Amino acid sequence: MSPSRTPSPGLMSSSRVRQFVVYARKERKFYILVSAALLLSGFAYPYPQVAMWLGFMFAGYSAVANDSIQTIGTFIASNSERKWYWLWLYIGLIFVAAILTSWFLYNGDVSFQRLASKGLEQTPTSFAYLQLAAPVVLLVLTRLKIPVSTTFMLLTSFSGSLATVEGMLSKSMSGYFIAFFSSLAIWFLLARPIERLQRGKAHQAWLIGQWLTSGFLWYLWIAQDAANIAVYLPRQLNVWEVSAFILFIFLGLGILFKLKGDKIQSIVNEKSNVQDVRAATLIDLAYALILFWFTQVNTIPMSTTWVFIGLLAGREIGMKTAGFRKGPVKLKKTFKLIGKDIIYVSIGLAVSIILAVSVNRTIQQELWAAVMSWFN
Repeated sequence: MSPSRTPSPGLMSSSRVRQFVVYARKERKFYILVSAALLLSGFAYPYPQVAMWLGFMFAGYSAVANDSIQTIGTFIASNSERKWYWLWLYIGLIFVAAILTSWFLYNGDVSFQRLASKGLEQTPTSFAYLQLAAPVVLLVLTRLKIPVSTTFMLLTSFSGSLATVEGMLSKSMSGYFIAFFSSLAIWFLLARPIERLQRGKAHQAWLIGQWLTSGFLWYLWIAQDAANIAVYLPRQLNVWEVSAFILFIFLGLGILFKLKGDKIQSIVNEKSNVQDVRAATLIDLAYALILFWFTQVNTIPMSTTWVFIGLLAGREIGMKTAGFRKGPVKLKKTFKLIGKDIIYVSIGLAVSIILAVSVNRTIQQELWAAVMSWFN
C-alpha cells in the first residue's frame, strides 16, 4: 500500500486562490452594491436629513436579514414547500400591526420605548461615516453567514453613555445563559415525550400552532429590535415618516422571503430536525416565552441574537445527551457548531465595540476615565 501523501503548501494555496476567484465571481454583483453603498455613505453623512434616511434603509434590510434566522428562520425552514408570498403577507402584516401599535401607544415612538433608555433618547443631529457604514458591514457579515448581534452593531455607536452599553451587554449575556440552560433542561428532561410527539406525519393543528407561535415570536422581536432600525430616525415619527418606515421594511421582508432567508438561513437549517413543523413550533414557543419575560424586565435594548444562539445550543446538547441510555454520546460535532456560533457573535461584538469607540466621543472619554482610574 502506498503511503498517503500530504498536499504540498503550494497546492493548498493554489486551491484557496481558485476558491476565492470562484467566490468573487459568484458574489460580484453583491460586492459592487456594497461598494456603492459605502461610497454613498461617504457622500451622505455630512447631511443629517439625508443621512438619517439612508442609514435607516441600510439598517432596515441588514438588521431584518441578519436576525431572520432567530425569528422567521424556523418558520421559513418548516414551510419551505409553501408559496413565499403567503408567508411574507402573514409576517409583513404582523410587522405593520406591531409598529402601528407602538406608534399609537407611545406618541410616535416605533421602538416600544427601547430608544427612551438613557443615552439613546436623543434624535441624532449629526452622523459619522462609520454610523452609516455599520449596517453595510452588517450586510456583508450576513452574506458570510455570520450571525452577529444587530443590537450591538447598530445601537452602540449612537449610545451617549458607556453605562447603556454595559447594560445592553449584561442583559444580553444573561439572556444567552437563561436561554441555554432553559432549553438544555427542556430538551433533556422531555426528550422522550418530544421524540414520540414528532413521530409520523404532523397533525394539521401543528401547522396552525406553528404559525401562531411564529407570529407571536415575530411580534416580540419587533418589540425588542425595532430600535436597531429606528435609531437613525427622529424619536417621534409623523404619519408620513411612519408610513415610509413601514413600507420600506414591508417590501424588504418580501425580498427576504423570496430569497428563502438568503444565505444565513443555513445557520438554522444545519441544526437538528428544524424542518419538522413540530420541532419548529417548540423552538419558537420556548424562544418567545424567554423574549416575553425580558420585555417585562426593563426597556434597555438587548441582543436577541445571543438569546437565540443560546437556545439552539442548549437544545442541541439536550437532545444529544438525552440519548446517553442508548449508548455513547458523541458531542464533538455539536460542540463544533456551538463554538462556531459563539465565535461569530463574539466577532460581531468586537467589531461593534470598535465602531462605538471610534465614532462616539462620550464613550471614548468615559472609557479613558475608566482606564485611568485603574492606575490611580
